[in-house]
Amino acid sequence: MLFRGENIQKKNLVVCMTGATGSIYGYRLLLACSKIQHLETHAVVTRSAEETLRIELGITAKEVLKNATFNYREDDFKAPIASGSFNTDGMVVAPCSMKTLSSIATGFEQNLVARAAMVALKERRPLILLTRESPLNAIHLHNMLTVNQAGGTIMPPLPPFYFGMKSIEELVDITVGRVLNMLGIETKMHKQWGVD
Repeated sequence: MLFRGENIQKKNLVVCMTGATGSIYGYRLLLACSKIQHLETHAVVTRSAEETLRIELGITAKEVLKNATFNYREDDFKAPIASGSFNTDGMVVAPCSMKTLSSIATGFEQNLVARAAMVALKERRPLILLTRESPLNAIHLHNMLTVNQAGGTIMPPLPPFYFGMKSIEELVDITVGRVLNMLGIETKMHKQWGVD
């Protein structure tokens, strides 16, 4: 599609939320994406994530998904994102539970989140997992290494306190901005150390 003499291509991003704590990361990511022109999001919020959203943020999955361009049920294997023939520019699981990490690491495509992640890996597309668990045992670490060796990025959402942010939302948004930056989507949310 041509805009003002420039060839601006639409980007497709898969955003999935699972039941781990940290639902604010997935919510703020979809919210940020909804404000970016030429960015289409394909979202999955698992049933466990719905419960976590209710507990942590006091909102429903419906309220979160209104920020997505398209959304699918976790058992919808007919969704476009379940096939490698559907082009996307990357996938983010935020937050990513250890159950989901395990499914991806072992190739157990138990739901659409795991299937879409396997598609991202087999098609050599970016896959970023905001894993949430502490402390980590040897099985967790092994699964993280397996996904990393398969081409995925393990990115525990650790807040950058050195920027002196004043709210949880600001801290979360810096991580969200960094995720988008890693996917080639520049925003003002991404802060660089030593750059004003």
